[in-house]
Amino acid sequence: MDAGDAMERGERAPLLPESHGPKVEGNSLDVPLLKGKKRAGSKAPAVVLGFECLESTAFSGISTNLVVYLETVLHGSNLASASKVTTWFGTSYLTPIFGAIIADTFLGNYNTIIVSLAVYLLGMMFVTFSAFLPTAAALGGSSVLGAQTVAFVGLYLVAVGSGGVRSSLLPFGAEQFDDGNATDRERKGSFFSWFYLCVDFGPIVSGLLIVWIQDNVSWGLGFGIATACIALAFGAFVLATPMYKRRVPTGTPLKRLSQVVVAACRKVALKVPADPGMLYEVSDKVDPQPKIAHTGEFSFLDKAAIVTASDFEEVTAEAGSSWKLCTVTQVEELKILLRLLPIWATSVIMSSAYAQMNTTFIQQGSVMNMSILSVPVPAASMGSFEVLCVLTWVLLYSKVIAPALSGLSSDGDGEPSQLQRMGAGRLLMALAMAASALVEMRRLGSAARGEEITIAWQLPQYFLLAGAEVFCYIAQLEFFYAEAPDAMKSTCTSLALLTIALGSYLSSLIYAVVAAFTATADSPGWICDDLNRGHLDYFFWAMAAMCTLNFVVYSGFAKNYKLKTVLS
Repeated sequence: MDAGDAMERGERAPLLPESHGPKVEGNSLDVPLLKGKKRAGSKAPAVVLGFECLESTAFSGISTNLVVYLETVLHGSNLASASKVTTWFGTSYLTPIFGAIIADTFLGNYNTIIVSLAVYLLGMMFVTFSAFLPTAAALGGSSVLGAQTVAFVGLYLVAVGSGGVRSSLLPFGAEQFDDGNATDRERKGSFFSWFYLCVDFGPIVSGLLIVWIQDNVSWGLGFGIATACIALAFGAFVLATPMYKRRVPTGTPLKRLSQVVVAACRKVALKVPADPGMLYEVSDKVDPQPKIAHTGEFSFLDKAAIVTASDFEEVTAEAGSSWKLCTVTQVEELKILLRLLPIWATSVIMSSAYAQMNTTFIQQGSVMNMSILSVPVPAASMGSFEVLCVLTWVLLYSKVIAPALSGLSSDGDGEPSQLQRMGAGRLLMALAMAASALVEMRRLGSAARGEEITIAWQLPQYFLLAGAEVFCYIAQLEFFYAEAPDAMKSTCTSLALLTIALGSYLSSLIYAVVAAFTATADSPGWICDDLNRGHLDYFFWAMAAMCTLNFVVYSGFAKNYKLKTVLS
């Protein structure tokens, strides 16, 4: 029996504990060291948006063409380079979790961004320097001062720095608005839309300009432009400090979840009572309150809220401080996260396929005729086309798909739910992998005849992959934010980003498995240095099959998922 059942019968709903939301320094959001100075808060969001344009350009200037740099300049193999890129991408999307914890617990968003930018800029400088250094082979086998060592030290500094920025910049921008002001509330809504467009700004600029410079002029100059972007962003962000509003870090909700698990394990021998008065919640005074008995999913965790004599003797005046007795609210927060886990796990599989855009898609395009209508198009620049496709899919959905589905509905409200949109994204990803396999089959057939096919053949797979991104990732962020407990909105949003990190790591693992099972003494394997001798099409078919199975499994989880709005 859950809170929704109790409300329908008129029973008293659980009282919520003391708010664990962010606190403001003093009675305002003023910066302590800048008291008395006039705040230009209306300009701060614009600075954040401009910062994101520069940061996304810098990151994309490194990442978009990275697999080609590792192969051509650092002389890595196709398989090893693809694996290193996906591992690095995974780390770049794993670090935001730690950045969010540091920002919420210790430094706050502003200080986390400043520290992260210093690390970020140092890493970008290392990557740029690596383009001017000799490789390990040129140094007689020593790699201590070689380009490889400097490049990878720089790349992982960038991963750490970008993670800190990525975890804090969007919430920091949202902090600049006053929710008590109607105009600011409207501007805040448009801010999120503009921020998403700024994220897409970087891949377009890097794909059209920086990648061309790297391929045709100089890798050092291309990386240098990206480094200059992050340096400019750093300087502008610091100079705009007087206009910022800043919040005080208030701690992490992870401790609250850990307390539930520990308390439930300590009371494993107890039976969840039918008497609601035996479950604990917090009101203005800390004492046991009559509560409903939660005997549905994960009922084992309800034991953490059972009141015993020893527990009550140790309860302090601060809500949520005990490792022996937890509130019903704490228990329900953990249950919500556990219900999200199956949906979250299928997103990891989805992300492993999405990672192919930065590795095998580029490798496939590199052995094609890299021109469209006689216009040279580097393989890595196809990522810019994917960004344009993302914007196209957004317009198609808002102007065509959603209105059409609403028109077909009898009540006029037939827009797909977040779960349905995520399912459509997973299905489109399977189609993108199948399209990639078909293109590779045609390319291999042409290569056998001594011919090259144009890179334009890759356009359909990028278009389908962009559709998968729009339907899955945008809906996923909305879904995790909507389903998250009120005190864990940022954490759950970071979990949505974590799927990209784990998907990249999974992709690296898949490459290793493919190499282990397909490379023999008589065969170079599916993914080899000479793709004309390999079978990249088999790899794409395997990914398509995995994505299809993932869609089927997800459909089962989504069908049985109980939305938070239904539960409470």
